[in-house]
Amino acid sequence: MSGIKVVATNRKARRDYHLEDAKEAGLVLLGTEIKSVRAGRVNLSDGYVQPRDGELWLINVHIATYDPAGRFGHDPLRSRKLLLHRWEIDRLTSRVNERGYTIIPVQMYLRNGLAKVEIALARGKRKYDKRQDIAERTARRDMERALKERDRKRSER
Repeated sequence: MSGIKVVATNRKARRDYHLEDAKEAGLVLLGTEIKSVRAGRVNLSDGYVQPRDGELWLINVHIATYDPAGRFGHDPLRSRKLLLHRWEIDRLTSRVNERGYTIIPVQMYLRNGLAKVEIALARGKRKYDKRQDIAERTARRDMERALKERDRKRSER
């Protein structure tokens, strides 16, 4: 992954949603916003994508104000337009109109100096799904510990 610098990840996304179809989208940003993105001052945790007038908009993503801009800065929670091909927008919009689907930002990164956001089509997890994921993670961790302990004992012989 040359030329890519991950700026922010949405850790809540993988915990609260089943992620299905991921896409890379460009962002329309102001000058002070890209400076804050380059500084890594982005929070994706409460963000989502909303289709409006045949376009996709990134809503509720916090890009901190750029302090040297003073009063000429930007609104940290303003809606930002996403740049995708028309067929991608139409496909995602039709899936969102189905019951239970939403589009959420998974991570924001810089690719060759340009801000990109990875968005994913997501379906919300139920409480029992989350418990099952936690149980699987714990079981995997226990197995790895047991294997490591077994290998350590073998090497001591």
